[in-house]
Amino acid sequence: MVRRNASGGDDHDHDQQADQTATMPSMEEAFKATQVPHWRDQLTFRAIAVSFGLSLVFNVIVCKLNLTTGVIPSLNVAAGLLGYALIKLWTVVSEKCGFLKQPFTRQENTVVQTCVVASSGIAFSSGTASYLLGMSRTIAAQADAGNTPNNVKTLSLGWIMAYLFLVSFVGLFSIVPLRKMMILRYKLTYPSGTATAYLINSFHTPKGAKLAKKQVMALFHYSGISFAWAFFQWFWTASDGCGFNSFPTFGLLAYKKRFYFDFSATYVGVGMICPYMINVSLLLGGILSWGIMWPAIEAKKGDWYNADLPASSLHGIQGYRVFIAIAMMLGDGLFHVVYMLTSTILSFAKKQTSSEASEEVDNYDEKMRKEYFLKDQISNKVAIIGYLGLAALSIVAVPHIFPQLRWYQILVAYLIAPVLAFCNAYGCGLSDWSLASNYGKLAILIFSSWVGLDNGGVLAGLASCGLMMSIVSTASDLMQDFKTGYLTLASPRSMFFSQILGTAMGCFITPLVFWIFYKAFSVGDPEGSYPAPYGLMYRGIALLGVEGFSSLPKNCLKLAIYFFIAAIVMNIITELLRKFETKYRLYRFIPSPMCMAIPFYLGAYFAIDMCVGSLLLFFWELKDKKKARAFAPAVASGLICGDSLWGIPAAILALAGLQPPVCMKFLSAATNSRVDKLLGN
Repeated sequence: MVRRNASGGDDHDHDQQADQTATMPSMEEAFKATQVPHWRDQLTFRAIAVSFGLSLVFNVIVCKLNLTTGVIPSLNVAAGLLGYALIKLWTVVSEKCGFLKQPFTRQENTVVQTCVVASSGIAFSSGTASYLLGMSRTIAAQADAGNTPNNVKTLSLGWIMAYLFLVSFVGLFSIVPLRKMMILRYKLTYPSGTATAYLINSFHTPKGAKLAKKQVMALFHYSGISFAWAFFQWFWTASDGCGFNSFPTFGLLAYKKRFYFDFSATYVGVGMICPYMINVSLLLGGILSWGIMWPAIEAKKGDWYNADLPASSLHGIQGYRVFIAIAMMLGDGLFHVVYMLTSTILSFAKKQTSSEASEEVDNYDEKMRKEYFLKDQISNKVAIIGYLGLAALSIVAVPHIFPQLRWYQILVAYLIAPVLAFCNAYGCGLSDWSLASNYGKLAILIFSSWVGLDNGGVLAGLASCGLMMSIVSTASDLMQDFKTGYLTLASPRSMFFSQILGTAMGCFITPLVFWIFYKAFSVGDPEGSYPAPYGLMYRGIALLGVEGFSSLPKNCLKLAIYFFIAAIVMNIITELLRKFETKYRLYRFIPSPMCMAIPFYLGAYFAIDMCVGSLLLFFWELKDKKKARAFAPAVASGLICGDSLWGIPAAILALAGLQPPVCMKFLSAATNSRVDKLLGN
């Protein structure tokens, strides 16, 4: 899955606002007259209540994005804006009623943002649309191989929720002892955390409050528009292949090759947030695969693979789509894991050996931030005991959920995980890259191969992915939050507890939201509205681990190797240009292999939506660059929020058996004539 930090994951975007913090005048001087509340007063009831409500909204958004394409933009701006708006409204009403006891501070705003992002982060790392869904019978039936009782698990709300509670908190304790080293000693940037702090600080200055109010109004305005548009589209979708989302924009032949604009406000909004090159990479991947490669391979039907195989079989054309995409993702992921580990080791060694004799004189901002960052400490003893205790509980309990995964294998995972969590958190501080999903894929390959197919290696590999992703992802997210808290004078203790609260909310809300979608729609159906592409891809990685490459169709391995190498070469070229060519910054024009791989399975329809979003942003910036930069994230977040929120009413209507009244379908002239004759018109 592609997730932007602090949604990251696997692509990065250096927010320009993060750079502005280095050159702006003293921020803390502006707040000199404002008292910083005690850490307990930062965790207010209203902050927790608002966080829970926003967590529901954001979990719906992330769940829908996960189940459609897996491309998830950063929702930090929306979380900060909505948190600011709702608590501001709460305080205004309370003040008029005479109940206001505590003013709204930036520290409380930081708590809300941290809690909401932690909760929606669980929606990403929970695997409900990837490794957990890959265990289901629906996905196993598509994969053919490995479809045996001990390699398939019936999805159940109870065990999913229990599993998430067991594995999602361990990572929070793994990185706590290193917070002072990361933030104070090495002064790691954490661009997403810094940008978030900048936004929150600006919201609470007089000028920033006025801008935030306008941004919130824009967010709600476009949320209403996209919700109404989604509601209108529903009336025309009585069955699969109906409605505006099946509009053959470029003709019926292009539609069959999955080239069309599906009028999705969600992905138009996503395109406005994601960097231009990400959207272009997605489109290039769609053109390369569905426009060139798959038609050429389908012409070899009967030679390269059995012509009688169903379209969903991994031994046919679907095998090329899935495994070539996996090869590109693994090549991209392996490069970045090795590159980030190397960079981390070199940077760490350089900082360790560098002379610390000349100490910098801190300015007023730094003095205040250090004072409050060191004020409320979290004992290392508590962190170590917490990690060991939660790991022990997981080692005992997880085998009851997944008997295929032995206690000693879980122990090995927990011994390795803190090292990877540190590497991921440190690398994220340097570059804003979180490689959690890549570490999870490596865990699948290692543990599925260790257990073997006959002993349930597919399930063991997928379950180990959850263990590794949860630890590595939450560790880097927590360190991002410490950086945000450091820059807003929020207590590390309030950051830690808000992260725990957000994680708990996510472990409760995420399975519920997923279950509504799972019961209401045909989740995992490659031809349906919610294809959940990563479910089959993650299961495919597990099958590679247990079976090797013998199950692949003819020439699939050769093509996969070519694309694996191509992904590495593209990344090497990007990094060389980034380092040695600075005049024209040509590295910006090298496509992302990870993003190119996603349409290999899905097609280019969502990439076209995202490119439309990019074009809208491009023309907006040409007209008024300052206004576009200020309001584009709010407008995009509104488009995403409104369209995604319609998913809940749509699911409820589906569960109640209420179907849309009309099917709007598009036929060729010849087909239409045959239909007319059949109907006697």
